[in-house]
Amino acid sequence: MHDFVLIGGGILGLATALELQRRFPGKRVLVLEKESAPARHQTGHNSGVIHAGVYYRPGSLKARFCKEGNRATKAFCREHNIPFDECGKLLVATNELELERMQALIQRCAENELPIEVLDGAELRAREPEITGVGGILVPSTGIVSYTRICEKMVELVNAAGGEVRFNMEVTRIEASAEAVLIETEAERFDAGYLIACAGLWSDRIVRMLGQKPDFRIVPFRGEYFLLPPEHNRIVNHLIYPVPDPDLPFLGVHLTRMIDGTVTLGPNAVLALKREGYRKLDISLTELAGMLSWPGLLKMLGRNIRPGMMELKNSLFRRGYLEQVRKYCPRLTLQDLRPYPAGVRAQAVARDGSLVDDFLFVQSGRALVVCNAPSPAATSAMPIAAHIVDQLQTELQP
Repeated sequence: MHDFVLIGGGILGLATALELQRRFPGKRVLVLEKESAPARHQTGHNSGVIHAGVYYRPGSLKARFCKEGNRATKAFCREHNIPFDECGKLLVATNELELERMQALIQRCAENELPIEVLDGAELRAREPEITGVGGILVPSTGIVSYTRICEKMVELVNAAGGEVRFNMEVTRIEASAEAVLIETEAERFDAGYLIACAGLWSDRIVRMLGQKPDFRIVPFRGEYFLLPPEHNRIVNHLIYPVPDPDLPFLGVHLTRMIDGTVTLGPNAVLALKREGYRKLDISLTELAGMLSWPGLLKMLGRNIRPGMMELKNSLFRRGYLEQVRKYCPRLTLQDLRPYPAGVRAQAVARDGSLVDDFLFVQSGRALVVCNAPSPAATSAMPIAAHIVDQLQTELQP
């Protein structure tokens, strides 16, 4: 009998395991991960950015947790000698319309009490000679890190504190009662006093395993990246982001200095035809049918048909993808776009077709499921973990 069983060996599951051990020393904690190592999905397939919280609605969980998580992530890295680089982010306006949109971001940063520096065109060129724009916002606290390295350290810490992280353990059935939760895998079964699921792409399935009908559906969006050649490893000094179009659901393609010294370009956002559809030809007819049966997906696609078709075209033809970046970095050519692994974003879509904007949690008896945790969830992992334990505090009294 374990006191707590967690499903998911990404950064949320592992951070929550550590938080439980911190608050309830001596309790038995078990993490079940279906892959053979930690951080094999969203945690290990992203840009590696330590976000600052520029875009998020004031008062939202994203705004609060991102700001707290920025500090907590850096503190964890310092404590455990994990390399990170506080290189800062530059949001670049390339025309008058984007300069106008930039004013809303400046106001949002003020509301979120986020220190920034507003640059004109000349100041932008002085900071970034290879970047073209009429103005920009510098966010100094944004950084870059390997979240996989952080997860590997978290596994060590969970085990060292008397917990256990088990790999190759895919959960196939859950049965909850008033007294305990039964969790079955193909190999073993486990009894838990409490279950916490941080299952990303499969979170709505976990809710259904618990006997509930979720009022959302997880829709996978593939984010495709390219790697720039080594001669461009110093093409930028900061992370370079476009000023986002407020009518579009995602942020746009950016240039990212990775912690290993390389520079990537991406991601876009293309509907994946399989929950773990990391490649263009990955398809599951069963999963696709399930997605298309959800009325919210069809409504969402209908509202975004034009940008959706543009994203699909740019996914199939690199020239369109490149043009999104040449707006602010005209030096790049098609020959500079080299293959790089894609990621898949688990996005909760409501029945009315809206994208669930904030972090979402569903509690059911002795179980809590993290149901929507896209970016900036990796940055926010430690505050999210504290929030989860706070939510369960009544049941978790020693």
